[in-house]
Amino acid sequence: MFDRLPLLIGLRYVRAKRRNHFISFISLTSMLGLMLGVAVLILVLSVMNGFDHELRTRVLGMVPHTKIEAPGGLTDWQPLAERLMERERVIGAAPYVEQQGMFSVGGRNEGAMVNGIEPEWESRVSIIDENMRNGSLGDLTPGEWNIVLGSILARRLGVGVGDRVTLLVPEASITPAGVFPRLKRFTVSGIFSVGADLDASLAYAHIDDMQTLARLDDAVGGLRLELDDLFAAGSETRSIIDELGAGYRGLDWTYSHGNLFQAIQMEKRMIALLLTVIIAVAAFNIVSTLVMVVTDKRADIAILRTIGATPRSIMGIFIVQGLAIGVIGILVGVTLGVLLAWTVSDLIGWVESTFGIHFLDAGVYFISNLPSRLIWSDVGNIVSAAFMLTFLSTLYPAWRAARVQPAEVLRYE
Repeated sequence: MFDRLPLLIGLRYVRAKRRNHFISFISLTSMLGLMLGVAVLILVLSVMNGFDHELRTRVLGMVPHTKIEAPGGLTDWQPLAERLMERERVIGAAPYVEQQGMFSVGGRNEGAMVNGIEPEWESRVSIIDENMRNGSLGDLTPGEWNIVLGSILARRLGVGVGDRVTLLVPEASITPAGVFPRLKRFTVSGIFSVGADLDASLAYAHIDDMQTLARLDDAVGGLRLELDDLFAAGSETRSIIDELGAGYRGLDWTYSHGNLFQAIQMEKRMIALLLTVIIAVAAFNIVSTLVMVVTDKRADIAILRTIGATPRSIMGIFIVQGLAIGVIGILVGVTLGVLLAWTVSDLIGWVESTFGIHFLDAGVYFISNLPSRLIWSDVGNIVSAAFMLTFLSTLYPAWRAARVQPAEVLRYE
């Protein structure tokens, strides 16, 4: 009987209507606080995961995981590409020629990075093929001086497919008339859009045209590599350079975009910490609830002690009661949080269309919808943390209940 006593009485105390309505109010407040804290934490972490995933797929889908370069360029790149493709982690390789320049059209000037690519190879390391708004990479044929622009870059220049743009490169050409910047007229053959800042700063041309413009002859600037795990880029790049030996250098994506992803991870951790404090406040409200319940039930505790209940059993009663309050709040919070994480994108879209409000301006944030990605390991961590805080909050009131002396309480009954 006494083995089941803590569970039976603890659950009965949860269901029972109390004479002291203030205790019931504090208990309900604790439950609601846990519910809202857990739900909001799940929702916010899901949104942060969504932004992280969007940046990985969009930005790192266009940015190489790692680049292999050599001073003066790579003259015999195809055998090297095939050799690197034999490595376990390398799943794609493509040559490139990078040239920083400025586009000029009708008095409008915009700086951008122009990548000279081999269209047949580029799909191995980039998602640009999947994000062409107009035209295709196949239109980049050598000698025709065609170019593909990012959507924001094209809009700022005021050009579309078929228009002509002038590219000025920061290298001087010496002519009988003096020193002039090198420039070349291109025809816009396509426009891409990945929904990231690369749409404003990136353009593609055929690698043969860029070799001619950069005076590289048959050499290429380097090889872009796609890996099966982008977070292994650092170690894999070092391993490749060690294998190739002196004369080569490698740059992975963390040099160009690492700070962006580190900032997102830092924000995620800080937000999780702050919202966990909200859960802790709600959990420790249970302390107040149980302390008042212990005071209210001193006579019941004394009677139980006189019929043989041990201090451990008394302690278990109030631990069960506190955990029951916390578990109900946590379960309802998890259900609400998961539902919101799954539907927040649609809810925000409905609010925007109904009230004409735009939460995310694509021209500012490079993303027009609120992404959400639920990761169950995050939910598990949240539930574990909330449960642990709830359990800790029950220990002190339960310990006080176990120390109640039956003789002192029943003396005045």
